[in-house]
Amino acid sequence: MAASAHSLHETSPPLIWFREFLREELAPYPGRTATVVRMTIAATLVMLVCMTFRIPFGFVGATFALLITRESRRATLQSAATVLLITGIGAAYILISAWLVISFPSLHFLWIICSLFLAFVGLSTVANYGAASVFAILISAGVPLWDRHVSAETNVEDTLWLTLAALVGIAVTAAVELAFARMRPGDDLILPIAERLAAVQDLLACYANDHLDHEIGKKVISLGVLGTSTMRRILRRSDYSPEYEAQMGGLIDIVGRLVDIAAALTQLSCDRSPANRKQFRKLAATLATIRADLVNRQIPRSIHFSPDDEPSPDIPMLWEMEKMVSLVPQTLEGSRGMDVDLTLGEETPRSKLLSPDALVDPEHLKFALKGCLAASACYIIYSCIDWSGISSAVTTCLLTALSTIGASRQKQFLRFAGAIVGGFLIGMGSQVFILPHFDSIAGFTVLFIIVTALASWFMTSTPRLSYFGLQAALAFYLINLQEFSIHTSLSVARDRVVGVLLGLLMMWLVFDQLWGAPAAVEMKRAFISNLRLLARLAREPLSKDLKVATESGYALRDGISKNFDGVRAFADAVLFEFGSSRQQDLAWRTQIVRWQSQLRAIFMIRVALWKYRARLPGFELPEAVLSAQKTFDDQSAEMLNRMADRMEGKPLMPVELEASFEHQEQVRRSWGAGEREVLAPQLEAFLILSRRINSLEIWLNQAT
Repeated sequence: MAASAHSLHETSPPLIWFREFLREELAPYPGRTATVVRMTIAATLVMLVCMTFRIPFGFVGATFALLITRESRRATLQSAATVLLITGIGAAYILISAWLVISFPSLHFLWIICSLFLAFVGLSTVANYGAASVFAILISAGVPLWDRHVSAETNVEDTLWLTLAALVGIAVTAAVELAFARMRPGDDLILPIAERLAAVQDLLACYANDHLDHEIGKKVISLGVLGTSTMRRILRRSDYSPEYEAQMGGLIDIVGRLVDIAAALTQLSCDRSPANRKQFRKLAATLATIRADLVNRQIPRSIHFSPDDEPSPDIPMLWEMEKMVSLVPQTLEGSRGMDVDLTLGEETPRSKLLSPDALVDPEHLKFALKGCLAASACYIIYSCIDWSGISSAVTTCLLTALSTIGASRQKQFLRFAGAIVGGFLIGMGSQVFILPHFDSIAGFTVLFIIVTALASWFMTSTPRLSYFGLQAALAFYLINLQEFSIHTSLSVARDRVVGVLLGLLMMWLVFDQLWGAPAAVEMKRAFISNLRLLARLAREPLSKDLKVATESGYALRDGISKNFDGVRAFADAVLFEFGSSRQQDLAWRTQIVRWQSQLRAIFMIRVALWKYRARLPGFELPEAVLSAQKTFDDQSAEMLNRMADRMEGKPLMPVELEASFEHQEQVRRSWGAGEREVLAPQLEAFLILSRRINSLEIWLNQAT
């Protein structure tokens, strides 16, 4: 589908392409209307509470309603207590620290800069997304309040009002999510996956019967355009265990790739022979079985397609689809026999406040420095020109940063367009032509619902357009929900829109100009980084201290999972970057997206093999086997490193991994019958995992 979208862009006039682009992005899909309804209800209730009880800073609560509602209902409800605690901590930090520095101008300036840096650090490193958002927005909106030349009592009062607005947003959103969770129970990850598998299954069934239902084809294409970004965002921001997060990340990646292949298949006109129709039917039946297992929260059984069923050269994608389908149980089977129950839907949530790699990954510090630089530049600019009305620039930097990790240039364009539409056209336009005719809150509520629903519909698009909806809503809220009354002067709206544009300009300069890089370069860099991280994981655990080894393993796994998400995000962005190297970038994108599924499977198997290398209870193996495994793992790590070297342009000879695996088999065959019988279950699982890594890495080494 990405290819077809690219082709459409290259061959169609701009207006026709833009019309088709909007039609694809704004077309309804299963679950979209329900999500928009939840977002609109939550934001509207926040507005009504703030207006009725005269609570200023209502834009904070309404923005939370849009951002948090879009995530998992499970994560929203489970993090309520943590968010409440973080809100109290944020308010206490502002009040106590401001009291210490308010009388010292130089120290006061340093305090503001450090506080902004702390906000971006929290956003990048705190594992609980809702808590991180609340803390960061409280800091970015609350700290500039103390720069005004008003009494300390007024600053304290406004800080408390800001805290209350945040609490209202969180409480109302949680209540709405709870109500909808009771009305429509279901898993926010399993159901979208099952929906995509069902769409591909229906398409294959049509081909098996030698006819194509155009509605089914359109559904597959729309799911391909939608992508997996929403599911990956839900997974990243949920409090799932590292094992479950890694497994579901692999499953999402494989299913997304399967949908992409199916969408591309609809663009081909091919002669479907009886043999191929038989394979289509078998593949559809296999997908039905996998889908039923996932819906029932069970791990699918191993899948093996007959090598005798060779697909026709006219349908090369059929073989690749079989390859993707066979990877599904391999991605999930690593949980069998683990000491943690990872049955789908029964995972154990994480309890740690910080991400496992918070203290070791330099990207967190880099992100915080970039965000702090942009926000600090905004603060210095409006302070130097004495234009406090555009202080919304600081808040805009933070709210933009919520979606800046992995962002690309077209997203900044969408943010600017959203600010202009939401601020100038809708925000200021409504103040001139609509709001003067309303004399009650009822009329404003109707306008608010329409604008929020429209922005929410855009927000539920793919990343190609969703940022437009978020920025339009933010600009409108900053104009109309900063206080609890409607402004009669356009100067307030003008200042806030200018502040939004200044914040976006600073974020664009810092993230895309000073430290930015083309999406293709970042995609390749993230993939190479994952190869090297997997090589490190293959040699883990290096420490004999189990606690240290576990922490190191979790940090590595978290970094690898984030890189997988980054690769996919950058791959999406490559389609919208142009230049002399575009064709080469698109070729790299095609290959890396294909290799990523195989690398995901290797990652999952490595997670399972870690238990044997760490010799956890129930996973002990004889010393001879562990020695052979160490040799195999070292060769495996060396192969991954050399793949990374080749992708960086260093021609190297491949590593012979097969010989190391054969050594393992010889060690196993040298045991006595009694010893094999005692260790049969552990050994069999161990050898199956090693065999799969062997075959996957050999394939990946040949492909790269």
